[in-house]
Amino acid sequence: MGQNSDVSSLWKQIKKEAIKARASEPALAKYLNDTVINHDSLFFSLSFLLASKLQSESVTGLVLQNIFDNALTSNKKIQKTIYSDIRALIERDSACHSYLSAFIHYKGFHALQAWRITNLLWNDNRKSFALMLQNRISVVFDVDIHPAAQIGQGVMFDHSTGIVIGETAVIEDCVSILQGVTLGGTGKETGDRHPKVRRGVLIGPGATILGNIEIGEGSKIIAASVVLKNIPPHSVASGVPAEIINVMNTDSPAEVMDQSLSG
Repeated sequence: MGQNSDVSSLWKQIKKEAIKARASEPALAKYLNDTVINHDSLFFSLSFLLASKLQSESVTGLVLQNIFDNALTSNKKIQKTIYSDIRALIERDSACHSYLSAFIHYKGFHALQAWRITNLLWNDNRKSFALMLQNRISVVFDVDIHPAAQIGQGVMFDHSTGIVIGETAVIEDCVSILQGVTLGGTGKETGDRHPKVRRGVLIGPGATILGNIEIGEGSKIIAASVVLKNIPPHSVASGVPAEIINVMNTDSPAEVMDQSLSG
């Protein structure tokens, strides 16, 4: 099945679930109509949803929605990542039981998709607007990601509160990051100074990863660890400072979501 068919099927499922939810909970009828049912596509719906959350007195929802509409409908790559990110939520979060819920209720998903728009704006040399949006995303969702960071597809922010990701950080495809995680620098250094997180990595809640270091493919960082040096692929790292305590027996801990000390 191609990308367009995948997205179309996903949108039909979300809309079907929204209509069912409206019938079972009439108090949410206007909300569901406004955010999902009245829209013709996944991308117009997401644009409205994000604009309604990020608007302010100075930058209205209509202004944001127009910018978001253009960004989401003109870029095929971002459309693919949105689909992959929703799939990641459904497949990895045991509390997420419907596509509708993933789409309209999960602020980690909202923060990540809003960041994707800031990244497009940044790369289109609209840096002032991108930085304004970064601030609004931080205020509204408590997730602070520099617009110049690089983030792949199939990424999940679980709970997401307190996530900080620096300007030169790289997050590859199929990564899961829990609340309170920092991918930061070690001080006032300039240039390439933030972590590189490779494919399949799971980063537990409260973990801090500092400096231009690499978290190897398929590794797991245990909750509350402080990582200051490279972590080899398929390793389990824990502690302050973090050390290798085990070897992973799975290629993608991000998908398994086992936060224990085991490999």
